[in-house]
Amino acid sequence: MALLSVADALARVLAHAAPLPVEQVAIDVAHGRVLAEDLTALRTQPPGDVSAMDGYAVRAADLHTLPARLKVIGEVAAGHPFDEEIGSGEAARIFTGGLLPPGADMVVIQEDVAREGDWIIVRQAGGVGKHVRHAGIDFRDGDRLLAKGRRLSGRDVTLAAAMNRGTLAVHRPPKVALLATGDELIWPGREPKRGEIVYSNGYAIAALARAEGAETVNLGIAPDRLEEIVAAMRRARALGVDLLVTTGGASVGERDLMHRALAAEGADLSFWKVALRPGRPLMHGRLGEMHVLGLPGNPVSAFVCSLIFMVPLLRKMSGRGDVQTESESARLAVPLKANDGREDYLRASLAPASDGGPPLATPFPSQDSSLMRPLAQANCLIIRPPFAPVAEAGDPCRILRLPF
Repeated sequence: MALLSVADALARVLAHAAPLPVEQVAIDVAHGRVLAEDLTALRTQPPGDVSAMDGYAVRAADLHTLPARLKVIGEVAAGHPFDEEIGSGEAARIFTGGLLPPGADMVVIQEDVAREGDWIIVRQAGGVGKHVRHAGIDFRDGDRLLAKGRRLSGRDVTLAAAMNRGTLAVHRPPKVALLATGDELIWPGREPKRGEIVYSNGYAIAALARAEGAETVNLGIAPDRLEEIVAAMRRARALGVDLLVTTGGASVGERDLMHRALAAEGADLSFWKVALRPGRPLMHGRLGEMHVLGLPGNPVSAFVCSLIFMVPLLRKMSGRGDVQTESESARLAVPLKANDGREDYLRASLAPASDGGPPLATPFPSQDSSLMRPLAQANCLIIRPPFAPVAEAGDPCRILRLPF
């Protein structure tokens, strides 16, 4: 199977993905979920004219001449309105958030008033509407405030609550199963024997998936035996997994069994191998409704492939409107040689430019895909298109910022 470009491979990954079913959830658990419908306000905020300060609700017409002497006929607090009309020469004590009584059209702050029993002497004042938050200055009943496909931040949830939404229609989060393969792998914390390797790449993949709101299931480590890998795939399907992410066994060696395992289960394979560095031995297919991403066993390759392919796939499954991670403009801090036919993703550090221009990206000296320390130290990836010519320091480039 010929090498696909990164763009074509991503298009195939997303082609048969669809937003997961809709469910109603209580607003207190809606953070991080994706709206399945536009959200409109069920109330006006504020519902009436309210005081923005502690002071006195008055009529501006009574304050044309200062100082002015007004009789206090009542008190207003938030949640405790005063329904009598404020007439000529009258005022009501009012606290922040209190509804303006009928007849009042402004608030005088308490610092500008002297109190004498049931009377106040107003020394300074503004005009009509002073220190008043008018009804609907935030939003009005029926306003569309949050769009379908938006992943809800904590601020969004606060807004939805203010809109009087107790429950929200959101897409079910994707369920992702992680399966490592390889006789050489052992769990962290154990003492490796000769030839054994500590398993590491699944932790970054799981973190990326959870950051996108997915639920993760760890299927463990399968040895390099076809029947064991097939059994793990069947467990994933039995668990109702939406996406199975495997690491290892995706290349062409005799012990690289992922392709054979997928074929044995009747998978519909959309591609195998991408013109990408790191991450050439990457495969994608489907087992029924379950998507499968077969990632390289190399931790750096697995992470880069997860960022480029898994994250957009999870976003589409989640119902998000913004599926793809957008690249940004930067400048190279050092020259780079011409590229070959594979799209390169170089681990790099990004720093502000002293001239105030686009930030400067400095690739690490070694881009060997087995090196994890540069991955942990990097805060971006420099994207080098296939057959990119020699680039000089200061030339523009595109980067992907790495998530926390």
